[in-house]
Amino acid sequence: MNRKILITGANGQLGKELVELLSTKDFDVYGCSRDDMDITNSEQVQEVINRINPEVILHCAAHTKVDVAESEPEEAYSINAYGTRNVAVAAENIGAKFVYVSTDYVFDGSGIEPYLEFSPTSPLGVYGKSKLAGEEFVKHLHSKFFIVRTSWVYGKYGNNFVKTMLKLGAEKDELSVVADQIGSPTYTVDLAQAILEMIETEKYGVYHFSNSGSCSWYEFAQAIFEEAGIVVKVNPCTTADFPRPAQRPAYSVFSHMSLRLNGFKKPRAWRDGLVHYLNSDN
Repeated sequence: MNRKILITGANGQLGKELVELLSTKDFDVYGCSRDDMDITNSEQVQEVINRINPEVILHCAAHTKVDVAESEPEEAYSINAYGTRNVAVAAENIGAKFVYVSTDYVFDGSGIEPYLEFSPTSPLGVYGKSKLAGEEFVKHLHSKFFIVRTSWVYGKYGNNFVKTMLKLGAEKDELSVVADQIGSPTYTVDLAQAILEMIETEKYGVYHFSNSGSCSWYEFAQAIFEEAGIVVKVNPCTTADFPRPAQRPAYSVFSHMSLRLNGFKKPRAWRDGLVHYLNSDN
């Protein structure tokens, strides 16, 4: 008999990737969108999770609009903090393993060395603070959890930087892209595979997952155009040139210490992930 797995945020960029991957494995996959289960409604969460009774819950649902969160803090905390609490409590009640997808925004980006899983957190804005609050609820209320922080996510589903660049590259001859934010791109195919490998173990804890290496958004854009064979002039600019409501971490590079120490394989280089994405049928 197949194991049951429930995925929140199943219509999102990572959620869809996980539904697709896990449906090819020995799982009965229950993908929940907001229409199926409102994570801010604790009674409904309890009822749905009790009814399905999954062995594993992958919690991808989140308020991810970083700039909007600054003007809607209660909405962000309701979803990212208390919504996560509701799912974690229901998961603990039925003894399910729990994966919470978190973010590089739990750090302030003032570092110069890749962030370890045990580096002190200090989020800059509401989005990062609300996601960190979700992490705290998971740690205190669940006994079998994987907190997976990720960064600069792109893939075939949803909107993301790679799709935006490909669209702009087809329309314009010249672009300006921020060069003073450094991070690690993450391909959803690789992230989903890593989560699958984690849930087959009991190696619980906090993990950083991104593709290996780092770049600026400017360098990422250049690589996208080079690999896609699009000729466009990319000009470096600064974060200050494009003011946004929410501050972004200037440095979001991850160390993958937990992956190494727990015997998981090193993620492929970010450029290799990009090439795979561009060459796949999207």
